[in-house]
Formats: sequence, structure tokens, C-alpha cells
Amino acid sequence: MEQQSPYKPKNKIRIVTAASLFDGHDAAINIMRRIIQATGVEVIHLGHDRSVEEVVNCAIQEDAHAIAMTSYQGGHIEYFKYMYDLLQEKGARNIKIFGGGGGVILPEEIKELMDYGITRIYAPDDGREMGLQGMINDMIEQVDHEIPSMEDTSKVDDNLKSKNVNTISRLISLAENKHDEFKKIFLQKDFDTKKTPVLGITGTGGSGKSSLVDELVRRFLADFPEKHIGIVSVDPSKKKTGGALLGDRIRMNSINHPRVYMRSLATRQANLALSKYVAEAVDVLKAAEYDLIILETSGIGQSDTEIMDHSDVSLYVMTPEFGAATQLEKIDMLDFADIVAINKFDKRGAQDALRDVKKQYQRNHQLWHEDAEKLPVFGTIASQFNDPGMNTLYRQIMDKVKEKTESSLDSTFEISAEMSEKIFVIPPKRTRYLSEISENNRGYDEKAKTQTEVAQKLYGIYKTIESVAGIKTTFGKDQTKYLDKNGLLQDEIKEYSSADQHDFLKLLFAEFDRAKMDLDPYNWEMIMSWEEKVNKYSEPIYSFKVRDKEIKIETHTESLSHTQIPKVALPKYKAWGDILAWCLQENVPGEFPYTAGLYPFKRTGEDPTRMFAGEGGPERTNRRFHYVSKGLPAKRLSTAFDSVTLYGHDPDYRPDIYGKIGNSGVSICCLDDAKKLYSGFDLANAMTSVSMTINGPAPMLLGFFMNAAIDQNCEKYIKENGLEDEVEAKLKELYDDQDIDRPKYNGELPEGNDGLGLMLLGVTGDQILPNDVYERIKAETISVVRGTVQADILKEDQAQNTCIFSTEFALRLMGDVQEYFIEEKVRNFYSVSISGYHIAEAGANPITQLAFTLANGFTYVEYYLSRGMDINKFGPNLSFFFSNGVDPEYAVIGRVARRIWSKALKHKYGANPRAQMLKYHIQTSGRSLHAQEIDFNDIRTTLQALYAIYDNCNSLHTNAYDEAITTPTEASVRRAMAIQLIINKELGLAKNENPIQGSFIIEELTDLVEEAVLTEFDRITERGGVLGAMETMYQRGKIQEESLYYETLKHNGDYPIIGVNTFLSSEGSPTVTPGEVIRATKDEKEHQIKTLETLHKAKESKADAALNEIKSAAVYNENLFEVLMNATKVCSLGQITTALFEVGGQYRRNM
Repeated sequence: MEQQSPYKPKNKIRIVTAASLFDGHDAAINIMRRIIQATGVEVIHLGHDRSVEEVVNCAIQEDAHAIAMTSYQGGHIEYFKYMYDLLQEKGARNIKIFGGGGGVILPEEIKELMDYGITRIYAPDDGREMGLQGMINDMIEQVDHEIPSMEDTSKVDDNLKSKNVNTISRLISLAENKHDEFKKIFLQKDFDTKKTPVLGITGTGGSGKSSLVDELVRRFLADFPEKHIGIVSVDPSKKKTGGALLGDRIRMNSINHPRVYMRSLATRQANLALSKYVAEAVDVLKAAEYDLIILETSGIGQSDTEIMDHSDVSLYVMTPEFGAATQLEKIDMLDFADIVAINKFDKRGAQDALRDVKKQYQRNHQLWHEDAEKLPVFGTIASQFNDPGMNTLYRQIMDKVKEKTESSLDSTFEISAEMSEKIFVIPPKRTRYLSEISENNRGYDEKAKTQTEVAQKLYGIYKTIESVAGIKTTFGKDQTKYLDKNGLLQDEIKEYSSADQHDFLKLLFAEFDRAKMDLDPYNWEMIMSWEEKVNKYSEPIYSFKVRDKEIKIETHTESLSHTQIPKVALPKYKAWGDILAWCLQENVPGEFPYTAGLYPFKRTGEDPTRMFAGEGGPERTNRRFHYVSKGLPAKRLSTAFDSVTLYGHDPDYRPDIYGKIGNSGVSICCLDDAKKLYSGFDLANAMTSVSMTINGPAPMLLGFFMNAAIDQNCEKYIKENGLEDEVEAKLKELYDDQDIDRPKYNGELPEGNDGLGLMLLGVTGDQILPNDVYERIKAETISVVRGTVQADILKEDQAQNTCIFSTEFALRLMGDVQEYFIEEKVRNFYSVSISGYHIAEAGANPITQLAFTLANGFTYVEYYLSRGMDINKFGPNLSFFFSNGVDPEYAVIGRVARRIWSKALKHKYGANPRAQMLKYHIQTSGRSLHAQEIDFNDIRTTLQALYAIYDNCNSLHTNAYDEAITTPTEASVRRAMAIQLIINKELGLAKNENPIQGSFIIEELTDLVEEAVLTEFDRITERGGVLGAMETMYQRGKIQEESLYYETLKHNGDYPIIGVNTFLSSEGSPTVTPGEVIRATKDEKEHQIKTLETLHKAKESKADAALNEIKSAAVYNENLFEVLMNATKVCSLGQITTALFEVGGQYRRNM
């Protein structure tokens, strides 16, 4: 395939780019929008998780030639058809639709969509044949035409008065592209363009103008419920290509509103902050009688004041990082601006910046007698929800607008006297925490090395004493005659030796004692107890305690050849230095630093196999769970949720939502869904554990789960005490008497499901049982349930994009969950699964995956500590989740993680042994599943599973070989489970539980990876810690670079992948099309919507009260999870999400 040159468009082309609703896969669309822009196109980029309505409204407001979408999360048929229909309905038939979704969109679906009217859906084979640039050229050629003229100009006046978006957009386009035609249609004298005030906003690039505008718009809409606001936003054009990235919309959450119009303009000229046609765009919005117009310029230097010619009130936005105070004298806008905002007021030196800017403003405006406190210079943190500084700035702007214009905008917006103050997740004095951990761990390693040398020296002296005295000992046997915990037993040695040796021995004794003073007593004790440890593992039975319970384990297994295979093999070291070095850096499983594993032996009767399921409604997934766990004593259920649930929404008939219900995961929107999902599994049983792969709305799903578990135990109590009639009476009262259908499990119960959990569908235990009984059952239940909720919001921001709340608020929710766990003694459930898996899936190499994941883990530690939590109480509730590939570093990912974590927790944070233990789940790499030669995928998965089991993972999920092309079938899932069952049950070497200890390459790799991770910690510290690095998108950038490196080597064949770029089949190993595709059925979608409607009808009044409690708890800083535990009994997921948006703020996307 030849490298194609970019197509040169003949006209100015505008294209809207985005990823579809509830879809966080933004890597592809980011690559595409860059190439589109470099081909000379003006790109309006919206980012991920965009509804059809948002995209269509944007395309019409921007008068775009086309929409280019990616859709990797299913529901694409409904999504694209709805987009086409909505464009037709809104009179925008000229806007063409392009899309792609890799192998997710099947060939027959591509045909169906293109027959329907979608201009082009690109398939993976198109990418192979045409290349990325070829696809972009094809798309741009198809839309390269002039903006159509306005056919009927007679209704322009009426259309403007009614704020007809199509007319407004087309007039601005004509002003830009056919100015003479625009002048004929739009005669200024026909419109009174003086009434509407214009707020001009300018400032340096990167000062956060877009976020600040968004926050102003949000407050304006709340302040003036009847008023309309127009926004004209200008971004620079590239001199070389003529393309432009019009990226302001991506940061704005408030603008998709019926009372907001926004238009992005490219400057179409170099080195200017405004477009030539800004005046015309503003005049059109004035003619349309918008009540306020905001004009935002592109980032400017120090001398640009062009905005003043077009605005009534001007706002200059800057940051505290302007350099020396003398630099302020060069900023022209400080001479002219009515108001100055120092945004990003959380940056270092912000207070000094505020003082200096006020002084400069005072000089420039000759306000010598004005109190500095009253000057219109404000510190703001626009990125922080409900920031007091933003509130003050908004009110000041509206008062200034009223003062300087004739507008009727009388603001009633209430403000407090508070200044902007950053709500710090990590206190500023703790931003070096990662480097402190690096220093701590390196210090431990250096001390271990020094102590090892001392031990080796002592061993040399002792062996000399042995030789001189003529004593011959075997370690630990006769040696005890001459050594004890205090050192040498000198008298005993002298007694054995001849008198003429005593003087020499005296010198040796003195040297031994001198050297021993440099050895830590704990290390001497470790050396002295070595033989006892060796003997303990050679005994037939090994006993140890876990939480005061004695456990006895057989130490050997017998092979078919009657060989006794030790479960734990110890080294044959004799020299004290070797022994000590091994104990300090490796040690046996179950002992610090836990390099070989957390527990002395693996749990018998519970292999680390996870049963992964999630598709359709809760009933279908429940049936799959019962199928995959059939015959296995331990039920370890991993739940995948559909994208509607992942983004905290409810099922809906709206096509772009409807198409995604129950696809690529299970649809769960309320407590009854959770009860059906896990019915027939005793959630309070020690052999049951549940993992939930959900992040943004994790606290709500956790509430559903906990209440489902509590109600299961209530159900047991009801049956034991014959209270079934009371349940029936309550259901009759709530449903039958109100003419509402009772909630039910749809379809037959699967084999193995005894119906546990279904009796209380539609009601909760507290509605049936006395309060004291219910509270006792609740406390007992939540103290024993086992499982994990992913809930890792840092990783979402860095890699996966299912953030729904503002980062600070999401972290607060995580902290509230953990605080609740401590208060209510939830000991067996992990409040977070700190995940590297999705970082790896996004493209990170194994070292970066491990470093970022551990860094995120330590960030949670610091955050929880800052909230006053005890590390020994929250430490055991943290768990980890890694991906496993075939790279060499994956062979040691678990042992390095355990070692780094335990050293830091013990020596840096002073945590107890239980908190020092890093527990992790591992999943074989989804990225290494290829759509060509899919049968080979199981071979890769087997090798990855072997890595994981040999490295003593706590649980493991093996991917099905066909997941590269479809949702796995029951047969492929069975094969995937067989992989780890064969390793655990059949593979002889796996009977040993530390098979990689003692390997030279494993030890070398462990040291190399450990140091690489600590070095990455230092890099993150240089960027202000994890959260500081996230602000500059360091993690995302690094992940993308590594992804590109891998893809390049894969593409050019330098990185061989069997069946993909080498060892191809006779057909050339084409992409495999699935024989069957598992999708949610219409009935399942209807059942989910019916369940939701039933809940809303039956619980309406209780839900309203619960939602108000949520908002109140958020405002008054009470524990939100405590309130959510009650709210999840009566509210749907979407209701709770919406309520939390109001008090916590939505996630703001980044470019």
C-alpha cells in the first residue's frame, strides 16, 4: 500500500468529529481528526460519549459539511439511523454522515446503513486497502463543494426572530464564504443590532477560556430561565494547511441547551485572534435577538486588543504563571479590560499574582484611591464545580453588562464572600509522595544490600572460627551449640577447641562481635531461624493462622511417578549473606516483602478462576453465570455492564440509547435488576465472590449489590420464621392495589438457580421486618460479602473514559464508600480495584501499566489519609487489576507490584502486614486477541495464563479466543476456562506454588522492572504527582506514544505476530467475520424499560425524597454512600446520576 498524499480541498470544509454515545474509545477519532485537520479542514471536535442530538445540533449550528463518527460500543445501527433521521427532521439534509467502528460493525450492517442513507461506513479492510489518509481523502472529496446559497430569502427576518438555527448558521456561513451574497440578504439597516450586549473574552492560550465560558453559560441559564445566549468562539487556522481545530466545544457541558447557540469560527488568517467575519456573526446573533452574546477569541500574545472593537464589556483571562511582575506592563488588555480573571487559581503563586495584577490594573486605569479589594480582578478555578471565584466573576460581569448597556439583564445570582480555594485531593505539601516512596524503597534496597554484605562477612568469620576451633557443623543442626539469637556462644567454642587456639579465637570473636554490631537484630534472627523455616516446609503438614483461624496444609503433592513435589521449594543456601539477601528481597510466599505471594499456600478448593459474563438483561447474564460456574465449588462471578449502565444512565426508547441496552454487557438500572442478576447465588456465602467492572457510577451499583445481598439474608429469615404472608400483603398493597405489574424474573430459572433473592423483588427487607431485625441482618451481611467493585476513577481519566462526574467529586464518592466500609466493618469487599488492565488495553507497555497503576494506588492512599482514615483499616479494602501480555516484563508484574507496595506500606506508611499485602486480579490481554487466525489466540492466552499462575495471582480471567470479533459464545468461554483449569489441575509444575523463584532471569527482570517503575514515579512527581500529571495529560500522552510504537512495529513487521504479519495462511490470514453475533433482543430491551417504568411508578414519592437527601448530603458534606444505600432501594441509576450532576458537576472532556 503506497503512502497517499493529502487531498487538497477546493472549498473551506467543516467537519464535526466525535465518538458515539456511551463510548469512551476516542483514540481512533483523535487520530482521524488530526489527519482531517492536516488535510486542510476545519474540524469541530466533540470527543467521546456524544448523543445523536448533541452531534446533530452541533453540526447544524456549525453548518458543517459532514459528521465523522466512530462507534465501538454497539448500538451503531440505531445510532446512525437516528442521526440520519434527525438531520432530515431538522432540515439539514445536506450534512453527510461518515463512520467507522473496526470489526464491531459487520459487513451486512455497513450495507444496511449505507442503503439507509449514511454516506460511507469504513470497514477494517478499507483501512488496509486505502490507508488512513486514503480514507480521509475519500471522505473530503465527497463533501468538497460550496456552501449552498439560501434558496428562499423572504423568510429570513421571521426565521431570525424565531431563532431558526438553520437560518442563523447559513447566514454566518455566507458571511464567511459568499460575502456579497450575505450582504444582499442581510441588510443591517433592517435590524436593530444595538440592543444585545456583547461580552468579549480574550486571553492567553491555555488559560482555560473554554471552561470559563462554559461555567458562565451554566450560571446564566440558571440566573435567567427565559433568556437566550449566543456564543461565537474563534480558533486559529494553520498557515501551512489552512486546517483548524475548533476545539472549544469539547470542554463545554452546558451548551447543548435550547436557549444556547454556539458557532465556532476559524481565523482563516495567520497571527490574528479573530476571524475577519466576527462582526457579521455577532450582527446575525443580534438580529436573532439573543439576550447576551459571548465572543471568545483564540489565544493571544501580549499586544492583542482586537476584541475591544466588537464588545461592550471585555474580560481578560490569564493564569498566575505570567513570569515576573514587569511582564504585566506589556499586556495591552490590562489597559482596556473591564474585568480580569486569573484562572487556574490553584497554581503556585496565585495570591501573589492577584496582588500584582491588581496593582498593575490600578496603575493602568489611574485608580490610585480605589481600594485594591474592590478592583475587578478575580481569582477563579473554572475547572472546579461551583467555584466561589467563578460565582463572583459571573455576578460582576452581569452587573458590568447592566451598567454599560441598556440591557434588561438584572441578575439575582447570589454570591458569597468566599474566594476561590482549591479543594485539594492531595494536600500541596504531599505532592512529592511518589518520589518519597521511590526514596524509601531504594533506601530499603540499599540497606538490604549493606546488611547482606555484613551477613556474608559474619559468615566468613564464623567459617574461619569453625576451621580454627576444629568444630564441624551443619547449618541449624550442630550449629545451635555455638550460636544463638545473641551471637556466638564463645565459651562452648573454647571448650571444644585446644588452649593454644584461644588467643587467635579471641581475636576472631572480637571481630565477629564488631561486625555483628552493624547487623540489624531482626536480620540476625532471620538468619538464625532459617533452618527452622526450611524444616517447617519439609514437614508433611504446615499450619498457619489467618484472622485467628488455624489452617493446616499438606506441603507436598505426589506425581504419577510417586515423586513428592513440594508446594513451596526453598533455596539450598548455606551462606548467611545469600540467605539474608533472599529473605529481604524474595522470601517464601506469605512473608514480607511478599515477592512470591501473599499467603503461605494457595487456597484449596478455590482456583483463581473468574467466571466473566454480561449480556442482555439480568436474566440472560444470570443464566450464563449459572452455566459457567456449574460444578465448581467456588462461585467467582465477574460482571460486565452495558455502556448505558457504565455511563450511569437508564434504559430508554430514544434510539441512540435503545440500541445499546444490553449490548457488550448486562443492563442494570435498579435494585430489582441486581437481585435477578445474582439470584440463586448465596452472596453471603464465603465461597461466593462478585466482581463488578464499573467505574463512574460504581457507588450506585455497589448500593444495588449490597442491598441485594441484604435482602437475600432477609429472605432466608422470612422463610425461617414463616413470614411469607407479610411479603405477599406488602406486594399486594404496593402493586396489585395500585394497578402496577409486579416485578418478576423473565423466563425460566436456569439449572442451579434455587430462586434465592427473588422473593423480595419490588420490596426491600426493611419494609417487611422490624427495624432491629433488619439492621442486624444488614450489619451481618455487609461484614461477610466478598467481592470487588472497580471504581478506579483515576484510571478512567487516564485511559478508559467512563468518567461521568467531575474528578474531585468522583474521588469524594470513592472516599465516602471507603469511610462507610470502615464504619460498618465491611472487611471482605474491596472498595476499589485499581486497574492497569485498561491502561494496557489503551496501549501502555507493561512497565507503564504497572507504574501508572501503582501510582494511582498510592494516590488513593494519600487521599484517604488526608481524610483522616487509618491505613490499617482501609489498606485491606484496596485491590489491583492487571493485564497480562506476552512481553517478558509480564512474567514478573505481580511480584514487582507486591514488592514495591509492601516496602512502601511497611516502611513509609507504617502499615500492618494485612495492609502491606497487594492483592490483584489479572486478565489475559484483550489487545493480543487478533481478528486474523483467531484460533491462535488461545495459544497466546495460555502462555499469558501460565505467567499469571506461576506469579501467584489472586484471581485470573482468561479471554475467549473469539472476543476479537464478537461477544464470546458459551463454547469459547468454556475453552477459555479450560486453559487455566488444565494449568491448575493437569500441569505438573503448577503443583509447585513458587516455580519461578530462583530463576536468574526472573530475578534480573524483577530488579529491572522495579527500578523502571520507581523512575517513572519520579517523572510523575516532576509533574505535580498523579493529579498534576493528569492536568497536562502526561499519562494519556505516554500511553498513546507507546500504542503508536507497538502499532508501527506490528504494521511494518518488525514485531512478529504469528498469523497477523508473519506465518500467514494460504488465504493471507484475512480478518475473520463472526458466524454468530450475540446482541440483546428486543424483548430484553423492552423488559428493561418496563422494569424501569414499574420502579418509577411504584416508588415515585420515596424516590423524590431520597434524591433530595442525596443533594443535601452532597451540599453539607455528609457521607454520600450512606445516603446512597437507602436511595438505591427506591431510585433508578439514571435518577441518582442526574441528582449528583446537579451537586457534583459533570466530567469535563479533554482534547
